[in-house]
Amino acid sequence: MVHDSYVVNPGTKKNIMYEKLKENTELWDLFTRKEEYNLTFSDQYNRFPYYLSSHRSIFEPSVSKFLFENGLRPQYPDEKKFAVCLTHDIDIIQPSRLYSVSEATRAFVKGNLTDAIKISFSRVNKKLNPYWNFKEIIELEAKYDAKSSFYFLTLESGESDYSYNIEDIKDELSNISDNGWELGLHGGNESYNNLEDIKKKKQKLEKVLGKKVIGYRNHYLRFKVPNTWELLSKAGFKYDSTFGYADCAGFRNGMCHPFKPFNVNTGQQIDILEIPLTIMDCTLFEDYMQLDFKKALEFVKNLIDTVEQYNGVITILWHNTYMQGENLKFYEKILEYCSKKNAWITSGEEICNLVS
Repeated sequence: MVHDSYVVNPGTKKNIMYEKLKENTELWDLFTRKEEYNLTFSDQYNRFPYYLSSHRSIFEPSVSKFLFENGLRPQYPDEKKFAVCLTHDIDIIQPSRLYSVSEATRAFVKGNLTDAIKISFSRVNKKLNPYWNFKEIIELEAKYDAKSSFYFLTLESGESDYSYNIEDIKDELSNISDNGWELGLHGGNESYNNLEDIKKKKQKLEKVLGKKVIGYRNHYLRFKVPNTWELLSKAGFKYDSTFGYADCAGFRNGMCHPFKPFNVNTGQQIDILEIPLTIMDCTLFEDYMQLDFKKALEFVKNLIDTVEQYNGVITILWHNTYMQGENLKFYEKILEYCSKKNAWITSGEEICNLVS
């Protein structure tokens, strides 16, 4: 059973907490991401980055805190106190020649000789391909009684970042699905702002799978508030999990709970559930926050503790390309920590089905 106010639902008059939130102008503007309307500046991927935001307390889910203090008490299976949404964006399933050389060299320099060898020969031997690791990911997560979501690209040859044909890996997709893990769509570079492109890519994945797809995340976390939510709703998705920053982990709109977005321009709720992204692997390390292993783990544990405090959901994105060496060990430490805290560790699909 779920509390009837679990999802922040601006379209429901009975939702007293929504009315309270709307009375707090500062929190309401943060929740709706008012500052992201009519943008003047963006980064190289046309995203709104954290460094441009006026909201600096990103590690505190202030909106969720307010809702919690006003009675929000979500309930999870087996009386779990909070939930962890595990996700994987599948950008690459085989290293390119140039990438193989650079990654093998990097692994060798770090002393990861086994990974260096695997990467060097990955293009000629699938068994040595470190990115063809879906079975290993499932086995690792099952060890901690966890499930996750895999978001696959359905790009056409010639499109930017095309690296695999979704039809060629149908059997692998079936294995993932048959084990009970979710398969969702990883939208292409332009999908976030193009309804026809979203529909086309969704239909392609559904044709391969032979069933409907309900979950979505856009490539490079490209997202436009509130437009992308509107497009995803029209395309028939039940939930999105793109909404987070690439350049900093944390709570983009102060929420650590799934919510129904609100379009300030129309004054209406958008019919899609957002399961906000909290942590992306490459955000923590050299690409953005530049934390070392020890500091990154302490930081992640603090975010998990914060979400637990408010009975929330923390969403973690760990690419299949980050499932090697120290990065794999780091991921398992996250699983260990969440398991010891008795969290519900699951997929976006199961969270969506619970709260929708």
